[in-house]
Amino acid sequence: MKKYKQQYKQSFSSNRPFSFRNKEKRAKKKLYVVILLVSFLTYFLFTWFLPNFIGGLTFLNRFKSSPVPQQSVSDNATLAPPVLNIPFEATNSATIKVHGYAVPKSKVEIYIDDNLQNTTTASDDGSFTSDEIFLNLGTNNIFGKTVDDQGNKSLSSPAIHITYESEKPQLDLKEPQDNQTINGGDKKVTVSGSVDASKEITVTINSNRVIVNSGGSFSQTVNLNDGDNDIVVIATDAAGNSTQITRKVVYQSPTPTPTP
Repeated sequence: MKKYKQQYKQSFSSNRPFSFRNKEKRAKKKLYVVILLVSFLTYFLFTWFLPNFIGGLTFLNRFKSSPVPQQSVSDNATLAPPVLNIPFEATNSATIKVHGYAVPKSKVEIYIDDNLQNTTTASDDGSFTSDEIFLNLGTNNIFGKTVDDQGNKSLSSPAIHITYESEKPQLDLKEPQDNQTINGGDKKVTVSGSVDASKEITVTINSNRVIVNSGGSFSQTVNLNDGDNDIVVIATDAAGNSTQITRKVVYQSPTPTPTP
């Protein structure tokens, strides 16, 4: 019986179509490829991916749990900033020296608009004076920082706003005319003119300050002496720049009428 079954299988195998046998071979090859691919992925998963993935999570946890350095914050909070002393808000000088007080024997950094300009050292009593610092035209925001012997810096001191202006103010004088002659009358002359209303400008006439209205105009009556009178008008801005105009006015007393 067994011999008959073996002969039957051999007869069945030899009698199968050629295309069927090719399909069967291709299916076996695909199966082998799938088995190899699964084996490789399994090996890769357990030998490289999982260990590195777990290691990465451990690193992230350590990174998250590690304290963030607070050195700069704590140092800044405990070190007192300097106190700057600049007694004016505007200047016509291109350079200034900054005075003030800081922690004795500490270094003091002076900044203009976040740019370091000068570093000086406070004396035993804490006072300091910087070297000449060049200003920018317009507004300069000046502040300082204290630096200790370990290089720690304080918070910035409150900024002081200094305006540097080098241009002379505009001054238009309408009256009197130069070399104007006044005959008789009440021995007075009107002086009037205007300045730039957008700026803070002070006007004096013969050293007496006059009122400038919101439009920049001014007018003042000035007493005259017999003969020549110099009318000196000066316009001065907040930075100390000034423009001067001088006009000469001649006052002549009326000639007395001869008595008959």
